[in-house]
Amino acid sequence: MRIEQYLEDSTSRDGAKTAIVAGDMRLSYDRFLDLASRMATTLRSRGVGRGDRVLILLDNGWQAAVAVFATWIAGAVICPVNPATKTVRLSQIARDCRPTLAIVEGRLEARVKEVAELASLPRLVTGDAGSFDAGVEALPFASENLPDTDLAALIYTSGSTGEPKGVMLAHDNIDAAARSITAYLENDASDTIVVVLPMSFGYGLNQLVTAMLTGATLVIEKSFAFPQAIFERIRDERVTGFPLVPAMAAMMLQARDLDPSLFASLHYVTSAAAPLPLAHLDGLRALLPHVSLYCMYGQTECTRATFLPPAEIDARRGSVGIAIPGTRAEVVDAAAEPVAPGTVGELVISGPHVMRGYWQNEAATRRALRPDPRTGALRLHTGDLFTADADGYLTFVARTDDIIKSRGEKVAPQAVEDVLCRMPGIAEALVVGVPHEVLGQAVKAIIVASDAALTEREVLRFCAQNLEDHMVPKTVEFRDTLPRTDTGKASRRLAANTTGSTA
Repeated sequence: MRIEQYLEDSTSRDGAKTAIVAGDMRLSYDRFLDLASRMATTLRSRGVGRGDRVLILLDNGWQAAVAVFATWIAGAVICPVNPATKTVRLSQIARDCRPTLAIVEGRLEARVKEVAELASLPRLVTGDAGSFDAGVEALPFASENLPDTDLAALIYTSGSTGEPKGVMLAHDNIDAAARSITAYLENDASDTIVVVLPMSFGYGLNQLVTAMLTGATLVIEKSFAFPQAIFERIRDERVTGFPLVPAMAAMMLQARDLDPSLFASLHYVTSAAAPLPLAHLDGLRALLPHVSLYCMYGQTECTRATFLPPAEIDARRGSVGIAIPGTRAEVVDAAAEPVAPGTVGELVISGPHVMRGYWQNEAATRRALRPDPRTGALRLHTGDLFTADADGYLTFVARTDDIIKSRGEKVAPQAVEDVLCRMPGIAEALVVGVPHEVLGQAVKAIIVASDAALTEREVLRFCAQNLEDHMVPKTVEFRDTLPRTDTGKASRRLAANTTGSTA
C-alpha cells in the first residue's frame, strides 16, 4: 500500500478525530488531509511530478507532517533533512538528490540561499502566505493509480567516509516496516504517540507513519531540549507511546525529583538508534514499572530489524531481541554463511522492509545488498557484529567500522578529522568515540599540534562553527604523536584503548 493511503483510510474511519497536536495547533484527520491535499496541488503547480524529489528542511511541527504527506499525495519523493545540517553537507545532499523543489523553515532561508544547488530552486517557505493553507482546491486523492513500488523517501545517512548516502525506501518498504512495528507494539486508534525525535530521520519519521496507519494521535514536539515540558505534555495529552534514544533515557534518570505520575498514561516506551545501557534499562523499569519497554535495533536501510519482547527482558539481559514480524535476521561469517549460536558474526537482514539501495551509488549498494548464498535473494549486510543464542535472540557486540553514535545520531570520524585538519595550528588529528553516561558515546579528538599555544577551547570553537552539533568533540587531547599500527597507519582502535570515558 502507498503511505498516503494511510491518511485517506484513517480519515474515512473517523475524520473528526485528532490526528496531529503541535504546540497550540490541533489538526483533525479531516483538516490534516485537506491541508496535505491542498499543498499537493501547490507542489504540482510548482512543477513537482511523479518521482521528483522534494527537499524538506523543517523543524518538527505540523508543517513538517503536512509537507511529508503532501509530497506523497503529489506522487513525489520526500528528502527530509535535519534543519541543523550545515551548509557543506546540505550542498552535498542537494547536489546528490537534485530536488525539484524545497520546503524550508523560514529562519533557514538565508542558509538555503548560500547553497548553489538550492539558491535558484523553487521553494515554499514557512510563514509565507499560502504556503501551507493555500486558497487552492485540494488535489483529488488517488487521481493517478500509482504503484506502491514507487520510491517514497530518500533519507540521507553517512558512511565511514562521511559522504552522505541516500537510502532509497519505496512505499512498499515503509508499509512493510510500519505494519510489522505496529503489530508487535499493538498500536491502534486509541494510542497517542509523542515524537521528539527529528522526523528527518527514520526513527522519528516512523512515528508519523505508524500513527497515520493506525488512526492514532501524534503529539509533535520540536526537541528534547526541555525534558520537563515534554513530561508535562505526556501527562496533559495522556500519551500512551514514548519513543526515545539512550541519551534521553539518561536525562530522564538524572532528573531530580521526577514525578512518576507524569507518565501514568504511558503503555509503552521504545528505545532504538543505539544500544540502551543495562543501567538505563533498569532505571527506566524502576521509574515506570507499569510500562512495557521495548529495546530495539534498526538501521535507516530497513527502518527496524529487531525487537525484544518486554516479557523477555530479564531472561535475555542485553539482547535486542528477534527479527520483527515478517522478516529474518541472521548472524553470518565472512562467507555469508550462518554461524553457530554464541559466535560473533555480521548481522544480515531479509524482508520486504529492506531498502532498494543507495541513490546513485551502485558500489555502496553492492556492498550493502548481497545475495544469500543459499537462495540468491538479496540481504542487507548491516556492518555490525552480533551474536545469537540458540533461540535466535540477538546481542549487539561492536561495529565493524569506526562510526560513533552520539545522541542517537551517527558521526563519521573522518568527517570531523577533515575539519580539524583545516584549522591552523593542527598537524594531525584522530577522532574516536568514548563512553558517555548521557550521550552513549562522546566524540573525542586526539590532536598533534603544530602550534604549542593552541588550546582546547579554540579547537572546540572552530568545530562548533564548522560541524553539526552532534559532531562537535566533547573533549580534546593533545599528544606528541598519534597511536599507530606497525605499518605506520594512525589507529583509532589503539587510541580507543588508551582513552577514558567522559561524563
